Amino acid sequence: MSMQRRTFLRLSTVAAATVGGATLVGTGLSGAATPARTLGTAPTKPFAVGVRQYGWTRGNRRINTYVYYPATGNPGGNPVTNAPVAEGVFPVYNFTHGFGSSPQNSLFIIRALASAGFVVPAPHFNHSFADVNNGNTSKDVSQALTNTLALNTSGPLAGHINTSVGVGVSGHSLGGMVTHGLLTRWPDSRVISANPQSCVDMGNPAGSVSAKVLFVHGDRDSTTSYSSARQAYTEMRWPKAFLTFLGGSHTSFWSDQRFPKTVVDWARWTMYGDTAARDRLPADAAGPRTRWEAQLG
Repeated sequence: MSMQRRTFLRLSTVAAATVGGATLVGTGLSGAATPARTLGTAPTKPFAVGVRQYGWTRGNRRINTYVYYPATGNPGGNPVTNAPVAEGVFPVYNFTHGFGSSPQNSLFIIRALASAGFVVPAPHFNHSFADVNNGNTSKDVSQALTNTLALNTSGPLAGHINTSVGVGVSGHSLGGMVTHGLLTRWPDSRVISANPQSCVDMGNPAGSVSAKVLFVHGDRDSTTSYSSARQAYTEMRWPKAFLTFLGGSHTSFWSDQRFPKTVVDWARWTMYGDTAARDRLPADAAGPRTRWEAQLG
């Protein structure tokens, strides 16, 4: 399908959705060689969550990133700044927030991933629609992934990051577009799992990326086109899945526990090889006003 047929998001600040006073439309390089796939063992119990902040850059572009991770202590509650890392070796699963938002506004999904056994770099962007559509933000996320993996060599996270399995990427709205961009126009071949949320189609799937992809979208989204996300899903190679919140808006599913449960199931299956999590997907996505579709192979 030619690029001329594609519809990219052209939003003004006024058009961006808002929740609790915060605008929320979240965004997405590197051609690293495909890494060896060495899966760890999926954790059986949830973790407390810690967070550390890093002031990274890519050229003259700042990539201020909060890195959330499994921590020692009792599960539940808010992330603890600079908490000691839990015992174990954990894969990396990025989250990119929406327009005018922040990682802190998306803690409900970031915390779910970190508690389940993932290191979650979450850059805080002052999103530019131009930078999303020209690939700069996707390249920034790839740089944040590179820097997160490098934390395995020194500092408090050393020895606790699985650098051989590949990486996961997720994000909402502009962040979902950034995520899809890493699978298409600005591919990062390290990506083996992806979760674009409320995204639009950013391009043809890249042959250099082999990822299992879960789309999440409300079919009454007036901010990002549901039909465009459906086009992206149709073009994506399997394994893939699509969770539709029937009657759902741009952010209404954020308060539905089926959303984080399904995303965590997907991450555990694709990053840890947790087949029990894969088998839970239809049930965890089921209920009033959802539609689950999957081609898992």
